[in-house]
This record gives sequence, structure tokens and C-alpha cells, in this order.
Amino acid sequence: MSGEQRFKYVGTRPIRHDGLDKVTGRANYGADFTLPGLLHGHIVRSPHAHARILAIDTSAAAGMPGVMAVITGDDIPKTTARLMMGEGGFDLGDMGDNLLAHDKVLYQGHAVAAVAATSPELARAAAEAVAVHYEVLTPVMTIDQALAAGAPILHDGLTTKGQPAAGVPTSPTNVAMRMELKRGDVDKGFAESDIVVERTFTTPMVHQGYIEPHACVARHGEDGQIVVWTSTQGHFNVRDCSAGILGIDAAKIKVIPSEIGGGFGGKIPVYLEPVAIALSRKAHRPVKLVMSREDVFRASGPTSGTKVRMKLGAKQDGTLVAASASLYYEAGAYKGSPAGAGAMCAIAAYRIPNFFIEAYDIVVNRPKVAAYRAPGSPSSTFATESLIDEIARRLNMDALDLRLKNAATEGDQAPYGPKFGPIGLREVLAAAKAHPHWTAPLGANQGRGVAVGFWFNAGMNSSATVSVNTDGSATVVAGNPDIGGTRVAQALMVSEELGVPVERVRPSVADTDSIGFSDLTGGSRVCYATGMAVIEAARDAREQLKARAAKMWGTDAAHVGWDDGTAIPLNGAGDRTPLTVNEIAAKLAHTGGPVIGRATVNPPMAGPGFGLNICDLEVDKETGVSRVVRYTCIQDVGKAIHPSYVEGQMQGGASQGIGWALNEEYIYDREGHLENPGFLDYRMPVASDLPMIDTVLVEVPNPLHPYGVRGVGEVPIVPPLAAVANAMRDATGVRFTDLPLSPPRVLEALATD
Repeated sequence: MSGEQRFKYVGTRPIRHDGLDKVTGRANYGADFTLPGLLHGHIVRSPHAHARILAIDTSAAAGMPGVMAVITGDDIPKTTARLMMGEGGFDLGDMGDNLLAHDKVLYQGHAVAAVAATSPELARAAAEAVAVHYEVLTPVMTIDQALAAGAPILHDGLTTKGQPAAGVPTSPTNVAMRMELKRGDVDKGFAESDIVVERTFTTPMVHQGYIEPHACVARHGEDGQIVVWTSTQGHFNVRDCSAGILGIDAAKIKVIPSEIGGGFGGKIPVYLEPVAIALSRKAHRPVKLVMSREDVFRASGPTSGTKVRMKLGAKQDGTLVAASASLYYEAGAYKGSPAGAGAMCAIAAYRIPNFFIEAYDIVVNRPKVAAYRAPGSPSSTFATESLIDEIARRLNMDALDLRLKNAATEGDQAPYGPKFGPIGLREVLAAAKAHPHWTAPLGANQGRGVAVGFWFNAGMNSSATVSVNTDGSATVVAGNPDIGGTRVAQALMVSEELGVPVERVRPSVADTDSIGFSDLTGGSRVCYATGMAVIEAARDAREQLKARAAKMWGTDAAHVGWDDGTAIPLNGAGDRTPLTVNEIAAKLAHTGGPVIGRATVNPPMAGPGFGLNICDLEVDKETGVSRVVRYTCIQDVGKAIHPSYVEGQMQGGASQGIGWALNEEYIYDREGHLENPGFLDYRMPVASDLPMIDTVLVEVPNPLHPYGVRGVGEVPIVPPLAAVANAMRDATGVRFTDLPLSPPRVLEALATD
């Protein structure tokens, strides 16, 4: 097993290779790139949440000095094509209509036209000169409005896909999809339960809040060759989506990823790149597009607001017997919420023999949602873990003991089908029970909450090459933008395999022409899947080095072993002097030429990940203001390649989840206008809002990976919503079912309790 391995480099904490450039401001992000003759683009956006486009007059804008191109939805072909890529697929018709609306605008901020001019000021002025005539329609802003009888229909041709049910219309509807998971006899299970708890929970639409806005530069050459520089989580995704939307051969598009200032799933879709390509094609010059912060909030994907009705039944001894849940997720303007993932994750942490879970994907007049760390799981888990807490209180049972009694373990069948392999949930719970935080005394007006979270972690396609240079150093090239320190992790893997010091391994992220296809950076897959490709490529290179050593010794490669960067003679090789990487590399030109290891992988989903958070919350009962005073994250990480960055993932996810629980939400008025499209009014936590978040790394090796790695980036955001809410219940005696727990909401509940 991987857990029995002894590592020299893996598990250490070297300075990341790209760290100095980032802290000194030398790193190039999406908006930093420029070209000779560069034009600046600006996008015209709808002021209405729901309206029919009657006409667009671009003549005034096109006639302005310095304006080189103006485009509308007519320049984005309508298509019904889908692109299968990554964790699912992309509806290119919806994506293209989201880029520039064709017939209707479906949310405030929906793009309707774009201009390119010789300066940003001219581009903005030209955008203001584009005249758009609308027929304003009634907006559908909430799940309840979307489901109401006689509700305005966003898409005339939309019918419900998936599993039918009574009450789901077969005519055009705002319900895009329904799915269900079930096992056992739910009615019988509840009848046999000694305690049944049932509540309805809501979570708001929230944004990922990455610091760097969307930005790109596109150059359409006279020969039809296109180059795009962009901030993205998946440049192969940008290439193939842009080609499919614009009807261009993907072979003509090269995408170069910039450094990325955060994404968390929100930089998977394309918002600007095909528009920049179309403008450049029309203007015959390169075009830069950069979103303002307001554009980011109004027009790039947040995650779904949700409504979850859940019911749990348990025996007097705490054994969970039955569960039922109805999950409703806002998709935004186009189908595709993470409702299905929410259903699959809702009770995945527990053995529950009888359950029925249904999930609905609902379109509303808000921006189309995008992934946000473990998409779908935090909202459904908020409901589950709140009810688990309530059962523990009613039974007067320790909250961790209740979870330990019902925790899923190896061999248990997950609610979504397969049986779990080795998983670390019980070890995580045991670590929580032994942690001093769990038994530490609380102060006045303080409460403690705990919650468990789960995420699948993806596999998908990855490619990598490892080259050995003539001085004995190495380079590792992969195709995934580095968001959380994956380059240094890959360098550590190469060091482990070749025995080359990590500071002599140069990791880089290649463009779409320079590396084999790689799926996007997301799904907590890069350290797992791309790391697997890196390990295989490094082993390929090592075998080649052994063959070169054999040639230098005049023996067969089967007689050559390898030990920490040195070729050593085995039985049959005679009395040969061991050769270091440096010594072998110096002779490459005389033993066969360059050594380049290659690998492509398509592994199964990474080992499922579980985490647990403990939150201490203090509430001012006169103002409703609350603050987190202590917070601990415990997670099964499989094997921490670079522990500092694993800890950072856990701390970052917890911070985002705490913000979601306490303050963050999209606030719309009745007409569908977003009232807080900026960091001043959209209240994200900053460093001064939070204590130092403690982390505990539990390592239950994942047998699917050579080193035992399992994804770590998404589990951390799942427990905080419920952990914070459970702490609020402990501090106030009030069970809150609607997030965020903002001071006005808390104060109102305390006043009426």
C-alpha cells in the first residue's frame, strides 16, 4: 500500500517554483498580456432581467472614430451541438447564446453586443452608442416563482429531462431536469424510526469571489490561425468550446493559459474568448477583453441558490434508518445546475438503508451558474448535517458519536451506486474526537458546531512529459493551469522518481499545441490524475536513463537498478561503478540522444474524500453580529504531496464556506437588478474576520494512485455551512434553516424566539 512507502521528497515543503514571481508582481495574469496594434473590447449588457430583443442598431457605434469592429448575436452562430468534455458536457447553443444573446436577454448583465476600438475609453463610448430596443418581460427570480402555476417561461422549447414524476409538466417549463436516487423502503423506514426530524433549508446564490476578473487577448490571423491568451481553468476547454461555438476548426486555435488569480470552478466556462476571436476576425487586429468587477458579478457564473426539503429518521440508539429529500437548485438562465451532484452527496457520509432523494434543475432570470468547489454538495450537506445535529440533541447523544455510529466505511454502497474502497471518514471522526478543540471550554454567548462533508474527486484525461537535461536537471510539462500549487507537487513527484533535487526540476504549464490533451483543472483531479501522468512520465524517463547506464556499462538494461538518482548494478552486471543522473545525462548525446518520458492517463474517479469541521461561534445577542472564534478542519487527504498547500486548500475552502454561511448572498430587487455587484456590498470574509484555521491531515492512502493521493481541493467547502449553522444553534438555541446568518436575520430570530 502507498501508506507503507518511504518518501524523500514527497511530503516536504519546498518553496513553490512560481512563488517569487507572484509575490513580486512579475507573474503575468490574463489582463497583463499585450500585443502590437492591440484593440480594446467592451461588451454591451442588458439592463433588464428578462426581455425580448426587438432590434439592435450598431450604426452610430460603428461610425465613431477609432472603432474597428462591432458584433452582435448575429456573429455567433446558433447551434444545437454539445461538447463532451471534463466532468460532463457543454451545451454549445446555450453557451453561445450566453456570450451574445440572440432573441431574448435572460438576466441583467446578459451580453447583447461587443465593440473593439483603439482605446478602452473609445470602446466604452462606442458601447454606450449601441441602441438596443427591448420588450420587457416579467422576470422569474426565485425557485418558487419558477415553479408557480402560470409562471413566465424562460425558454419556449424547454421540457423536463430525466426521470418523470407526478406534477412535473410535459409542456414547456422552467424545470430543466429531474433525477432521483432510492434504495429500500422509505415509508417502512420512517415507520420504524423512533425519532423523525424534517425541515426545509435554503441557501443563497453566491459567487466564487476570485480576485482576478475574466480577461483574454485573441488574435485572428489573416491565414485563419487563431491564438488566444486567457485566464482559464482549462485551455483545451477554451479551444474546443470556442471552435464549436464559432464553427471553426479546433486545429486553427491555439490557447495559451496565463497565470490564474483564482477560479474555484468559475473559470471553466467561456465568457469572453469567442467574442474576442469574433471581434479580432472582423477588425483584423488583436483584441483584449477584460471584465469589470461588476461584470464578473452580474454576468459570470455564481453557484446555485437552493431549496432543500429533508427528512431523517433514527432509532433511539442513534441508528439512522431512513432519509428523504427534495432538492431544488437554481440553474440561472440556462439549464445545468449541480442538482444531481447535490443529490449524490447529500447522505454519502452515512449508512442509511432506506432513502429517496429527488433533485430538480430550475431555470431563473439570473446568470447561468458555474461550478464552485464541490458544486452542489455544500447546500445538500447543510440540510443533512443540520438534521444530524438535531437528532443528536434530541437523543442527548454526542454529535461525533452519532456520526461514528453511522459513518460509511470501506465496502459500504454509496447512495449513487458503487461501493466505497478504502476511505478515511472514521479516521477523520476519531481524529476530531481526540482533538483538544472538541472538549475545550466555551465562553459566554459562544456555541460549537460540527459537520461532515463529502466529495467524489474526479479522474479524467491528463498528459505529461518529463525531460532530462544534459546537466542532470529535469523539466516536467503538463496541461493544467496551476491554481493551488500543482506545479510544485508535480516537481516533487519527479524528484521522488528520478532522485533529482526539487529545485532542479522545472515545472511548466504548456499551451494546447505543446502538450497532449488534458481535461480542465477542476474536480480535485490535478494532483491525482495529472500527478499520475507525471509519475508515469518520470518512470518512463527513469527507464530510459537505466538503459543509457546499461549502454555505458556495456550490459543489459535488466541488470541495472535505480536508487535515489543513481543507476546501480544488479546481479549479472558485474563490478560496475554506480552512475548518477548527472553522469548519465552528460553522456546523452553519445548514448542515443535526448531522454523524454511521456504519459497519458484516463484514471477512474479519485478516491472519495471526507472532511470534518469544528466551529466555535460567538454571537452578540443585542446586535445579531457573530464571529468565528476558533475553527478546525480535519480531512482525509490520502497522501499530502506538499502539506503546506494541502493545508492552504483546507483553510481556503473553510473561509469561503464560512462567508457563505454568515454573510454572502446575491441580492436582487423585484425587477431582477442585482443590488450588490461588488466587493464593498457583497460581503466576503477577509483575514481580519477569521481566526487562524487549524488543520489536521489524515492520510488513508488511495490505492488508485501510486502515492496514495486523493483530491483535496473541494471537500473543504462542504462542511462549513452546517458547522457554522450548528454552532449558531448551540450559541442561541435557535435552529436557523436559511442562510446567510447575517446580523439582521439572527437578530430577528432571537427577537421572536
